[in-house]
Amino acid sequence: MILISWNIDSLNAALTGTSSRAVETRKVLQKIHDQAAEIIAIQETKLRATGPTKKHQEVLATEFPEYELVWRSAEEPARKGYAGTMYLYKKDLKPKVTYPKIGAPAPMDDEGRIITLEFPKFFVTQVYTPNSGNGLKRLSERQVWDEQYLNYLKELDQQKPVLASGDYNCAHTEIDLKHPDNNHHSAGFTDEERANFSQLLEAGFTDTFRRVNGKVEGVYSWWAQRVKTAKANNSGWRIDYWLTSDRIATKVKRSEMMDTGVRADHCPILLEIDL
Repeated sequence: MILISWNIDSLNAALTGTSSRAVETRKVLQKIHDQAAEIIAIQETKLRATGPTKKHQEVLATEFPEYELVWRSAEEPARKGYAGTMYLYKKDLKPKVTYPKIGAPAPMDDEGRIITLEFPKFFVTQVYTPNSGNGLKRLSERQVWDEQYLNYLKELDQQKPVLASGDYNCAHTEIDLKHPDNNHHSAGFTDEERANFSQLLEAGFTDTFRRVNGKVEGVYSWWAQRVKTAKANNSGWRIDYWLTSDRIATKVKRSEMMDTGVRADHCPILLEIDL
């Protein structure tokens, strides 16, 4: 079973844009399609509250004809066209789809950040974790989010094993970013965020990339788009993860980043697991 997760940074731009970046993004989507994954998780869709337009749906039906589509967008009182998540899954799969609210600080629960697919023997869930923001202005709310999200994953795990993916907006250890010394007070690498991620793992979940690849250095999932040399210099962060319940971690065959060439921002992450 292959699963792929990607923060796409605007689905509309990817599907209908004409810029060179849009072209690069569509090449990555084709690369994802070529993997024939059973499930594809997409974060930061940035769609309106009513979801993908007719045009979006037509393009997705053409490019991903083997897949069903479910989505969740930001809705009032959250900011329009903000955050958002989506799943594409093979049509022969028949999951129960839920759109949980976890009791996070307002308006985080209305930003379309979590979708969960339930199968007979396991859950697949994705998250787009809130960023603590410039000046860490949202760090306190982010800490509450982390606590509530952990409680949610534990609730799922008590029922059946969990495969969780997404943009967690946290580089867990110093080898998960190129310049740790300069970023201890930066969103995504604060002591608080890293401690919360440690608590998540200690609660019974495995960082599959580290399990499969050990303490390899220089492998990242995000490079700042606004810093023109970031991708060329591999000055990145690993903030996107495939986590599994500890009891199925031994079934993971691959956990890796997918190459996006010169395109900065996030790259897709791939999990292969024998369930």
